[in-house]
Amino acid sequence: MSENDQTYFDRLVDLDALEAFFEEHIGPSDRFDVDRHPGGHSNETLFVTWGDRDLVIRRPPPGETADTAHDVIREYTVLEALQGTDVPVPTTVVASENEDVIGSEFYVMERMEGTVIRDDEPDRFGQPEYRRRVGEEMIDTLASIHTVDYEAIGLDEFGHPDGFTQRQVDRWQQQYEWAFEATTEERSIPEVREVTEWLQDHVPSNPPQTLVHGDYKLDNVMFGPELPPTITAVLDWEMSTLGDPFTDLGWLLSYWPDQGDETTTVGTAGDAAYLLQDGYRTRETLVERYESATGFSFENDRFYRALAYYKLGAIGEMFFRRHIEGNADDEHYPIMEQRVPELAERALHVINDDE
Repeated sequence: MSENDQTYFDRLVDLDALEAFFEEHIGPSDRFDVDRHPGGHSNETLFVTWGDRDLVIRRPPPGETADTAHDVIREYTVLEALQGTDVPVPTTVVASENEDVIGSEFYVMERMEGTVIRDDEPDRFGQPEYRRRVGEEMIDTLASIHTVDYEAIGLDEFGHPDGFTQRQVDRWQQQYEWAFEATTEERSIPEVREVTEWLQDHVPSNPPQTLVHGDYKLDNVMFGPELPPTITAVLDWEMSTLGDPFTDLGWLLSYWPDQGDETTTVGTAGDAAYLLQDGYRTRETLVERYESATGFSFENDRFYRALAYYKLGAIGEMFFRRHIEGNADDEHYPIMEQRVPELAERALHVINDDE
C-alpha cells in the first residue's frame, strides 16, 4: 500500500476502536483483518475478516456528512427490513450511529461471493439461454422490490411517495442549474432546456407507490456462482425510498441498449455493447415481463426513459463543474464536456419517439 493509500485508509477506520466494537457486538475473535474495496461507489466499502467470518463495512467517504447520497444508516434500515422477503439482499449484522468508532456512522453485513457485471459479460454466461436469464432475473428481482409490502416490513415512513415524480424533475433541474453556473462558460447545452420543459409538462399523475431502489442496474446486483445465472443480492441501497417504481424501470432501460440505437454507451461513460449479443432481452421484452410480474402498466415510457437520461446528464454536468473548478482529480470527469450533450440528445430522441 502506497503512503497516500495508507493515509486515506487511516482516515476510513480506527482499527483499535473497530476491534473493540466487534468484540462487544459480535464476539471475540483470534483473527482481524481489514482491506478497502477500491470499487467506485459513493459510499466506502471495507472487507473485514473476523475469525472465520467474512464481513463488509459500509461507511460514507471521510469528511462527508450523511446526506441522501451517503446515508448508510438509511441503507441499513432498508436491508434489515428486507431480510426474509423475496428481495435478495445481504444478511445484516449490526449498525452503529456512534461516529467515535471509525469517524462516521457505519453498518456491517455478511460478505457474499458472486459476480457483478460491469463492463462485459462473464465467460460462464456466454450462452443465449444464460443471456436471456440475465434479463429475466433483472426484471423479476425488480418486480420483487416493487411488489413487496413495505408497510408490513416496517417501511411505511421510509419516504414521501406523494409528489415523488415531480420532485425528481425539480431536483435534477436544480442540479443542472447549479452546474451551469460554471460550465456554460465552456459550452452551452440548449437541449437540456428543451428536455426540462418537456419533462415539466409531462409529469405523470397518480403513478403506483412502491419501494424504489433508486439506482437499479446490472452493476448494482450480484449473481451467485451457480448456473443458470441467479441474482443473490441487490446492492447499494443508499438512494432507496418510497416513490414511483417506473423511475427504477426507466433507469434500468437507460443502461440496456437495443439493436438500432445510435450508441451502446450507457451511464456517463460505460459501454454495454455485450448486451446486443444473441440471447439478451430487448427493452420491449423486458417491459412486457415487468408488466406481467407486477400487474402495472408501464405507460408514459417516453417520460421515464427521458428522465433517466436527464438525470444521468445532470450527474455528468456536476462532474464537469467539479473538474473545471479543480475540485476533482478524475480522468472520467473531463469526458463530460461531450458526454452530457450526447445524453441530452438521447433524451430528445426518446421524447421524439426516435428509438
